[in-house]
Amino acid sequence: MKKFAIKTGFSLILPFSVLLMWGLLANNVANPMILPSSTDVLKQFLAPEESLIGLGSLMTNIAVSLIRVLLGYITAVFIALPLGILMGYNNKVYYFFNSFIGLFRPVPPIAWVPLILAWLGLSSFATLFGVRQGPWYVYLSNFKLSMVYIIFLGAFFPIITSAIHAVKNVPQTYIDSARVLGAGKTDIFKKVLLPGAAPTLMNGMRTGLGSAWSCLVSAEMLPGSLSGVGYLITHAYELARVDIVITGMICIGVIGALLDLGFRYMEEKRFAWQHVAK
Repeated sequence: MKKFAIKTGFSLILPFSVLLMWGLLANNVANPMILPSSTDVLKQFLAPEESLIGLGSLMTNIAVSLIRVLLGYITAVFIALPLGILMGYNNKVYYFFNSFIGLFRPVPPIAWVPLILAWLGLSSFATLFGVRQGPWYVYLSNFKLSMVYIIFLGAFFPIITSAIHAVKNVPQTYIDSARVLGAGKTDIFKKVLLPGAAPTLMNGMRTGLGSAWSCLVSAEMLPGSLSGVGYLITHAYELARVDIVITGMICIGVIGALLDLGFRYMEEKRFAWQHVAK
């Protein structure tokens, strides 16, 4: 208990130091359009259900952003994970796809914006499902296909790269041992390769989620966006509401850290045997 208290106290030194410096600088600047006080930002968090500059509440914008990120991320997982595993397992599949994927991997998602807008325009999930009016149209039109595609690209390449690496780097001794015991190709794939690659696969999914979340602001700056934390930040900047800009930045940082913490917790619980093996 004492050790935990010391570690917790030590980890809080830097955050409290930053808050102290923030307060001193805000008092010296004395201009909320340049640097608002920490209390001005705190007010936004104390009333997360209140509307901000006519763009809905903080909670509503966070929820919209989370749904957008999850839509792009889950799509990336369903495509990149099986394809990456297959590329790592089968050399023919690897050589067929690797050059094509390697060509686009260095291109940042933001560079795709002009092309994505030309392809998808302002199409949304309402367009995709043929909803033209009513409350569902209002809801689904918030989720533009172009935004989801940008987030998808941010998650796709880290996941597929990690999946390929995970399968290819399963120790050969595991496979040879299974063969000696009479295991067939299917058994080796299901009971040796996948469990052996699972920790790296999980780490790749964690990296992909972080990358997808970092693409959020870029995605929500696209035309047609009327909600979300990223749009809230850009619109607040245009209105010189720096306190809301900082609030949005803190939300993105905290939520991203919590999502990462969730993956780390699953890794420690699910793959505790790694630490024993080391």
